[in-house]
Amino acid sequence: MDKEKIINSKLPLDAQIEAVLFWKGEPVSGKKLAHILNVSTEEVADGILELEKKLEKRGLTLVYKDDEIMLGTSELVSGLIEELTREEYSRDLGKAGAETLSIVLYKGPITRREIDYIRGVNSTFILRNLMVRGLVEKIPHEKDLRMFLYRPTFELLAHLGVKKIEDLPEYNDVRLELEKLAGNEEKEEPVATTDA
Repeated sequence: MDKEKIINSKLPLDAQIEAVLFWKGEPVSGKKLAHILNVSTEEVADGILELEKKLEKRGLTLVYKDDEIMLGTSELVSGLIEELTREEYSRDLGKAGAETLSIVLYKGPITRREIDYIRGVNSTFILRNLMVRGLVEKIPHEKDLRMFLYRPTFELLAHLGVKKIEDLPEYNDVRLELEKLAGNEEKEEPVATTDA
């Protein structure tokens, strides 16, 4: 599919950048944004400045680290977000959280794309929630630096009372089932997405 046809030229570049950052839900480099939106890095830099102006006195802001940028919540709503976070921590993980955590435990290190495939839905928000709780961590993918891998934290393993991941109940059987699912994914047409 032609990327030029996908991008809505009626939408200003800053709005396109905002949409990509929202969809990704994680840091993205200016170079990657330029590639996704089929524009120059200079145009991306101008678009980011325009987006930053539009987000003043709003609930969202841009967060910068090194050469990457992501959407975050504004300090103007920090009290509200802290309260919502406290409420979230007091709640159970829920079915989606437990399911995602199980996949990371038994199949990790694993990409978000693989998790999405196994679950059948986008897992970005759930993974972020698990990382905030200190249950899952994100590490660079050794073979593809545009992607990340998710794995359980030492704190989670200690909390579960296992000395090593292989001590989890029915570890070999569950891992084998997940491997079969991953094998089915490889046979299907690859989706053009990354965890960058």
